[in-house]
Amino acid sequence: MAKRGGFPGMGMPGNMNNLMKQAQKMQRQAEENQKALEEKEFTAKAGGGAVEVTISGKKEVTKVKLAEEVVDPDDIEMLEDLIVAATNEALRKVEQESAAMMSKMTGGLGGLGGGLF
Repeated sequence: MAKRGGFPGMGMPGNMNNLMKQAQKMQRQAEENQKALEEKEFTAKAGGGAVEVTISGKKEVTKVKLAEEVVDPDDIEMLEDLIVAATNEALRKVEQESAAMMSKMTGGLGGLGGGLF
């Protein structure tokens, strides 16, 4: 019976071990990048700086700062919209940073491995 397959010692010695080592290295890098991202803060402003929202890399709102002049009891809706806009912009910043880290880790290979981590 002939032996087939890509296991070490069966036609492609060491290739499987190298692949496993590379995958483990990428996993460690992804975990380190995720931890570094979670420790960062991202701030965004809306309404010309009247509303400022800060979120963590864990995507949790950590601070909301409002300029006094934006607090108008007769126009709560505008304030709500500004808070939403600033929060969404801060979240976009987290996503951009995360994508940049992944791209750097994978050497710009796009989505390769992106679904694994």
